Amino acid sequence: MVSDFFKRIAASLSSVAVSAALLAAIAAPVQAQTGTIHLLVGFPAGGGTDVIARTLAEKLKDQLGANVIVENRAGAGGQIAAQALKAAPADGTTYFLTHDHTVSILPLVVKNPGFDPAKDFVAAAGFATFVNALAVSGATPAKSMNEYVAWVRGSQNGKGNVGVPAPASVPEFLVKLIGEKYKLDLAAAPYRGSAPMIADMLGNQIGAGVGSIPDFIENHKAGKIRVVAVLGDKRQPSLPDVPTFAELGLAGFEDVPYYGIFAPAGTPRASIDRFAEAISKVIAMPDVRDRLTAMGLTVGYMPPAQLAAREHAYSQTWARIIKASGFQAQ
Repeated sequence: MVSDFFKRIAASLSSVAVSAALLAAIAAPVQAQTGTIHLLVGFPAGGGTDVIARTLAEKLKDQLGANVIVENRAGAGGQIAAQALKAAPADGTTYFLTHDHTVSILPLVVKNPGFDPAKDFVAAAGFATFVNALAVSGATPAKSMNEYVAWVRGSQNGKGNVGVPAPASVPEFLVKLIGEKYKLDLAAAPYRGSAPMIADMLGNQIGAGVGSIPDFIENHKAGKIRVVAVLGDKRQPSLPDVPTFAELGLAGFEDVPYYGIFAPAGTPRASIDRFAEAISKVIAMPDVRDRLTAMGLTVGYMPPAQLAAREHAYSQTWARIIKASGFQAQ
């Protein structure tokens, strides 16, 4: 009798243990989903990429049931943030929102960037494409590309500094090609992100800058700076009166850059898919889409595989351009 009693107690405890284990297994992913997600940004607060990240983060927290915190790890063209992503735990709590420069261009122009996108990152979701543009400061009398060229030739003796948001970036290569086409002695002046570059343009410390439309659009609309030419194969809806570089005779820049989100390699597929689904829902919201469009983005969802393919193709295109320019990785 006593033996049977203890057997029943043991069976009961075993059942409780199994039930507890099942509850723990069910609760574990819920706890992870309702924790904190870190969204890394490689550029300073106030710049275009930062504003985009905060716009998405505000809506993502409801879709994911988690706090989404934007962390600015500014410096070295996003290199610091990329290295932070590589070092982050691959548990679905850390993502990196970036444009093409950090993931596709930096590995081509820096010998030891401290990360290898093909090995260290996994694509999570793409959400937009955009174009770069040349803008002039308010103190510059030019209101068009031709007027800017004439101003540099006349008032500046053919020489000029043009701001770029990062060294060895697409904007820097564009400055070189503009100078070659118009026979101007243009020097790229690299900044630590678009925000300080635009601050100097607004303060008339530098006459022109090359950056993304999201970086320029608000100040252009306010008349504080003037966008005079854009990349891409067609004019932008947000700037219908601004010609493309191809229209002006500078072809070869029709493959537009992208915005995407990446996770550390090894992040569970379920976490990636859930995050990607949340992004697709957020950018479909009219208020989010309208805000991103007003910033000069062409909004469009790219699932993980599509973003990975686009990143690879873009990197291959620019590898050829950079090699042809004679640039040597630093």
